[in-house]
Amino acid sequence: VTGENFDQSPLRRTFKSKVLAHYPQNIEWNPFDQDAVNMLCMPKGLSFRTQTDNRDPELHSFIITREDGSRTYGFVLTFYEEVTSKQICTAMQTLYQMHNAEQYSSVCASSSCSMDSLASSIDEGDATSLAKLQRYNSYDISRDTLYVSKCICLITPLPFMQACKKFLIQLYKAVTSQQPPPLPLESYIHNILYEVPLPPPGRSLKFYGVYEPIICQRPGPNELPLSDYPLREVFELLGLENLVQVFTCVLLEMQILLYSQ
Repeated sequence: VTGENFDQSPLRRTFKSKVLAHYPQNIEWNPFDQDAVNMLCMPKGLSFRTQTDNRDPELHSFIITREDGSRTYGFVLTFYEEVTSKQICTAMQTLYQMHNAEQYSSVCASSSCSMDSLASSIDEGDATSLAKLQRYNSYDISRDTLYVSKCICLITPLPFMQACKKFLIQLYKAVTSQQPPPLPLESYIHNILYEVPLPPPGRSLKFYGVYEPIICQRPGPNELPLSDYPLREVFELLGLENLVQVFTCVLLEMQILLYSQ
C-alpha cells in the first residue's frame, strides 16, 4: 500500500506498482528511466477492482523532458486482468475483514448508547451496523473475482499519438482474445521496435499492427509541429469559454496550471 489512504476501503486504496519488463533493455540515446516511467504509467499507483466495477481500458500519455531539453513521449494503455494468485485474493479478504472491524469499532466508540440499545439498533437494521457494512463494503473470495491494473506503454521520440493508440489497442486485443493472432506477440513487438523506421519530415509511413495497418504522418520543415492530439477532446473537456481564456493566457505569456484527477 502507498500509505496515504488507509481510511479508504481496500479496493479503493492504491498500492505500489513496479515495471515488470521493458524492451529493449538499453538504448544509448534514450536511457530507460524506470522510476519516472513507473510513476507516469500509474500516477495513482496499482489498483484492484472486482467484477462489479468498471474495467474498461483507458489510454493516457506523458512527456519526459530531460536536462538538455530533449523530450520523450509515452503512450499508456491501462487495463485490468484477473488475479490468479490465491495468496493475493486471501490477503485482500483479510484487509477487508480488518477494515470492517475497524469501522465497526469506531461506530461503537462514537456511540453514546448502551450495549443493549446498540444491539437493538443493529437488530433494527441501523445503517452503521456491521451487517450493512459487510454487505456494501466487502470482498468475498468465494463470490467475487479480483482484478488488478496493468499497463502496456510505448515510448517514442515524437508524439505519434493516434498510431501508438491504435497499436496498443490492437496489442491489448491480441493479449485478451481467445483467438490468438496470426503471429506470436513477440513478432509484432519486435517489428515496431526494430523494423518500423521514423518517417522522414513531410512524409507518411504505413506499417502493420497486429490486425490492421497503421498510418502516421510527420510534418515537413515548413509546417507546424506534430500535434496528433484531437482538438475535439480539448473543447469537450474545457468548454469554449475556458479554452478561449486559456488561449488568451498563452498569448499574454501567463503561467498556466491545469489541475486534473
